[in-house]
Amino acid sequence: MCLLPDERHFFQHDRLIFVCDKHTCLFLRPVKVYYNLSEFGQPSNPVVTIGTFDGVHLGHQKILKRLVTEANAVQGESVLLTFYPHPRMVLFPERKQLLLSTLEEKIDLLRQQGLDHLIIQPFTREFSMMTYEEFVREILVRQLGVKKLVIGYDHQFGRNREGSFENLRKMAPELGFDVDEISAKLIDDNVISSTKVREALEAGRVEDANALLGYRYAISGTVVKGKQLGRTIGFPTANVVVSDTFKLIPSNGVYAVEVLHNSKVHQGVMNIGVRPTVDGVTRTNEVHIMDFNSDIYGESLKVSFVQRIRDELKFDSLEALKSQIKKDEQMARSLLSK
Repeated sequence: MCLLPDERHFFQHDRLIFVCDKHTCLFLRPVKVYYNLSEFGQPSNPVVTIGTFDGVHLGHQKILKRLVTEANAVQGESVLLTFYPHPRMVLFPERKQLLLSTLEEKIDLLRQQGLDHLIIQPFTREFSMMTYEEFVREILVRQLGVKKLVIGYDHQFGRNREGSFENLRKMAPELGFDVDEISAKLIDDNVISSTKVREALEAGRVEDANALLGYRYAISGTVVKGKQLGRTIGFPTANVVVSDTFKLIPSNGVYAVEVLHNSKVHQGVMNIGVRPTVDGVTRTNEVHIMDFNSDIYGESLKVSFVQRIRDELKFDSLEALKSQIKKDEQMARSLLSK
C-alpha cells in the first residue's frame, strides 16, 4: 500500500513506529541510528546505500524503497550511510550551502522509510581524501560488510568523485558483493534532485517544491518577541526564529501555511521578508495563526508551506496593509480548505 505523505500520520509507541491513514495502520521497524561508523556492528546480509539525502525527496524515497525491498529479498538488513556536515560545507566553506533539512529533520524523514540502520558519519577533510578504492575496501567491505550496494544512477564518491558505477562493478566480484544501480527513469522521467527543490523554494514556488519532495516543505523554530506591530492592526503574528542558519527559507513573500503547535495543526498566513511598509531592514519569518489567541513566546512551531499567495509589497499606509492582510487571510482560508 502506498500512502501520500500528506494523508499519513506517524506515531511511536513502545519504540515501535506506525504509519496510519483514515483506514489503515502499517508497522515500520524502528531504525537504529549511529553517529559514527565505529558504533556500527555488522548485521546479517547488509544491503547498503550511500548519500547525503538532503530533503529526502521522492527520488531518494524510491532509492530507499528499493533498498528495503532488496534487503527483505535476501533476509538481510537495510543500511543507509549518510554524512554530517554536508560534504560541500567542508569542501567549499566559502560558499554558504543552504540545506532542505536540518540533521534532526533528516533523521525524522528517514525514520519514515522503513530502514533498519542509519549511520551518520562525521564528514571531515581527512575523510574526504579517501580514494574510491579505499572507501570501498575500508568502509563498505571491512566496516559495513556489504553484501549488496544500491546506488542512484549518478552517484559518485571518493576523492574527486572518482568512484562510479563502472568502477564499482569492476571491484564488486573480487570483494564479494553485488551492485544495483537505479536508473534515472525509474526514479523519475524528469529526474528529481535536491538542487531542483532548492531552486523552486528560492523562487517561492513552494507548490513545485512540495511536488518534488512528496510532502510539504517546512521550517521549525522558536517564537520570539518582535515589534508587535501586527497586534496594532488586528493581526498578531508569531516571529519564528530558525536556529539552524543553514536551513533554506523560501523567498520573500506571503504564503498560506499550516502551523503545528503542541501536536495540533492550525491554519495560517506567513510573511517572509523585511516588512517594507514599516521600514524594516531585517528579514523575519512572521506567521499569523488564524482563529488562535494564546501567548506562545518561547515555544516551538513547525510551519508547513502550502501555497504562495503574493510577493512582499510596500504599502502607503498601515490601513492599506491591513486591508491587504484581510484579503490574504481570505485567500489562505480558501486554499487551505481544499
